[in-house]
Amino acid sequence: MNKQIEFNDLGLQDYKEVWEYQEKLFQDTVDLKIKNRREELTAETQNHLLFVEHPHVYTLGKSGDIENLLLNEKQLEARGATYYKVNRGGDITYHGPGQIVGYPILDLDNFFTDIHKYLRFLEEVIILTMADYGLTGTRSDGETGVWLDVGTPFARKICAMGVRASRWVTMHGFALNVNVNLGYFDNIIPCGIRGKAVTSMHAELGVPVDEAEVKQKLLKYFEQLFEAEIVNKTSADKKKPSQN
Repeated sequence: MNKQIEFNDLGLQDYKEVWEYQEKLFQDTVDLKIKNRREELTAETQNHLLFVEHPHVYTLGKSGDIENLLLNEKQLEARGATYYKVNRGGDITYHGPGQIVGYPILDLDNFFTDIHKYLRFLEEVIILTMADYGLTGTRSDGETGVWLDVGTPFARKICAMGVRASRWVTMHGFALNVNVNLGYFDNIIPCGIRGKAVTSMHAELGVPVDEAEVKQKLLKYFEQLFEAEIVNKTSADKKKPSQN
């Protein structure tokens, strides 16, 4: 089993370009697994973890309801935002500057073959990171992601999650609100859940948060929970999605 994860921080990148990049990494891994099985080979599959920030964009999961997007095409354009129907689980969410989006493209055969456990591990990475800032992140029964003050009238979501998996290979992932403009969430019913608020680390702490520091903490806990070795691609090795 290959426990090494290649990490790449893509910076600010267009959503569609990164989606296509994910699809390529995902499909390459799936194809290799199929070839291994058909030809009785043992070629090692690769694992990837991408961090990225997107320009303003709304994405709707495969089981989502378009009615949860409260803007028409002209209103989207006025807000400088785009919209995509995507192949992950979950309903509608927003991505934008000040939000750390994490896309693990993992072959879970290298770790454990349990999607429920995988989602709980992603949530735990966020919960442990929140704790370092004095924030108590928790799970909400039946609702994937990380929340604050669950079980009270003040429950609010700080991290959304939605994944796709095939042949135990994952893609898509989590979106942690760090310094994001929360006003953009007013244009949707987040995750299709009415009456629940959305928050950010900035909003909770009252001050802007060092995103580079948050990323390092996320990587540390990801490495610990998955018992993996995260290898950071050097600047010289980094490629923009459009170059792949």
